[in-house]
Amino acid sequence: MIISMKLHATREEIDEVTAIVKHFGYKVHSIEGEERVVIGVVGVGDVTPCLESVESLPQVDSVVRISAPYKFVSKEFRKGKTRIRVNGIEIGGEEFVVIAGPCSVESEEQIVGLARKLKAMGASGLRGGAFKPRTSPYSFQGMGTDGLKLLKAAGEHFGMPVVTEVMDPRQVELVDRYADMLQVGARNMQNFDLLREVGQTRKPVLLKRGMSATVKDLLMSAEYILNEGNAQVVLCERGVRTFEDSTRNMLDMSAVPNVKGQSHLPIIVDPSHATGRPDLIPAMARAAVAAGADGVHIEVHSCPERALSDGPQALLPPQFAAVMRDMRRLAEGLGETIA
Repeated sequence: MIISMKLHATREEIDEVTAIVKHFGYKVHSIEGEERVVIGVVGVGDVTPCLESVESLPQVDSVVRISAPYKFVSKEFRKGKTRIRVNGIEIGGEEFVVIAGPCSVESEEQIVGLARKLKAMGASGLRGGAFKPRTSPYSFQGMGTDGLKLLKAAGEHFGMPVVTEVMDPRQVELVDRYADMLQVGARNMQNFDLLREVGQTRKPVLLKRGMSATVKDLLMSAEYILNEGNAQVVLCERGVRTFEDSTRNMLDMSAVPNVKGQSHLPIIVDPSHATGRPDLIPAMARAAVAAGADGVHIEVHSCPERALSDGPQALLPPQFAAVMRDMRRLAEGLGETIA
């Protein structure tokens, strides 16, 4: 349920409501606005007596039961858009955000040289994998801690917040020390222990849609993170697996307005993993702008043929520059801007 306090309710009045709700066995999360506090109530408890007790309090304006299975993620809980601050950039705000970088951090020369080019071309954030989930155990698994250090140094040098994947609950503390944003990949979207662990941090989280996940599945996974107290979640549409075999995945662009109709969380699009083909990435990046996404997440590599992972789907820097120009023109025509 959602409890809306009356305007300018005091801390004592808010605490009284919270205590009553907890008495009936529920957990609470509060959103404090400038004038009004909204309290979200979740869990298993005595619904009717709790509802009646709270409604009778003079400091309570209204109590509404949430119908969606995802409570804190739903627009019923928060009507406005959530804006996520990631070390200097804002996702979900007025500007379209571009995060770019290689699939994997491979060397200092590679990540520093690429970060310099991406920053000059207009990318806001820097991505790069230090721990890589690979289908084959014999494939390159990432540089680990050394990769995290190189990524952090490159990001700090060029003023770009860094995004990198965390694969295991045991890695969260380590990755949290180096990354500005923790990425939960498609293979781990329903790794609930990992979701709970990143939910206990206060670091922004990029949650990618699973390869066979519905939009509801994605929102329920986000709910795990918010239920632990971390409301800084950005969703990512990266395509789903279908019978189509000419692309790596099938990019579900309808997921963007679909999510926005059900949730207050921002959503970005990853055309690289969705298509797996550099020739299709530019069109899908433009489609993300047109669909109303809050940003894109694109793989770029200076020498894809020598990349240690996912080289065939990476854009060359000149190709990325062309994509940036196209997205800017389209955004301007729609009355929007790119950060």
